[in-house]
Amino acid sequence: MGAIERHGEYWDCFSNLPFDVNEDGWTDFITGGWWGSSIKVWENPKNDGLWKESIIDTSGNVETTRLFDVDGDGVMEICPNNPRKSLKYYRFENGKFKRYTVAETQGHGLGCGDINGDGRNDFVSADGWYEAPQDLQKGKWTYHPDFKWGELSIPIIITDVNGDGKADCIAGQGHGYGLDWYEQIIDNQKNRTWKKHAIDPYNSQYHEMIWTDLDGDGKNELVTGKRWRAHDSKDAGASDNIGLYYFKWNGDSFVKQIISYGAFGVGKGTGVQMSVADLRGNGRKDIIVAGKDGLYIFWNEGKL
Repeated sequence: MGAIERHGEYWDCFSNLPFDVNEDGWTDFITGGWWGSSIKVWENPKNDGLWKESIIDTSGNVETTRLFDVDGDGVMEICPNNPRKSLKYYRFENGKFKRYTVAETQGHGLGCGDINGDGRNDFVSADGWYEAPQDLQKGKWTYHPDFKWGELSIPIIITDVNGDGKADCIAGQGHGYGLDWYEQIIDNQKNRTWKKHAIDPYNSQYHEMIWTDLDGDGKNELVTGKRWRAHDSKDAGASDNIGLYYFKWNGDSFVKQIISYGAFGVGKGTGVQMSVADLRGNGRKDIIVAGKDGLYIFWNEGKL
């Protein structure tokens, strides 16, 4: 594509999101970096040449970026996680990305989904959630400081885990031990609380996750793993074995299935972004995962 700056063990590119920015029918990529503190677009040259790099916005240090359909119109918005900086998203309008600010600050971790069941997508961060206004472009987002969950994964998954009609949250500790789901409970007085349920308290650095139907049974599984050397082995559990897993909901709890596990060179960990796609066109989803320990494909052979 082009030159990416290196800082120690890191390349200053903390996600690659496909988006046809110039609407020419070719896939471009949106990236963000911690040191560059900006959201960038790389335009597809349609040949083997270098990709044109341009800055969308100087957003602050980028932990990673995700695409969420914030306004529900079928077009994704760019949503960067910028710890200790403003919470915002970028909407594609008239061939350009326009910035919309949700809150003055955000923590480590970000999710987007309908928390209160009003049909509008809200934002979830590490220290509470932000209720979407009726008018997303002019209205004020309402902050609900319901919780303080730590330095969370990106994304935080928002889904009805237990089928009770209320949105729950699934989040990992991005730089510590723990993977949990948080059950939303509404009492008779309409008060909202969150009950924590452990999924896997024994592994650390659950920084990235995907909620997808991996085994083709019509129900989603949680695909995630341990990020290897997230902070150059300064995080909790840095010397532990690394692994890639999926967790299947059995109606009462999540059951862990190991895809890869072991010491460096044996097990495969995650980075800040991975993908799930049917690469061979056989109807089964494969896993593409990258990190400081390399880029790998795990082929789904249908024996999950």
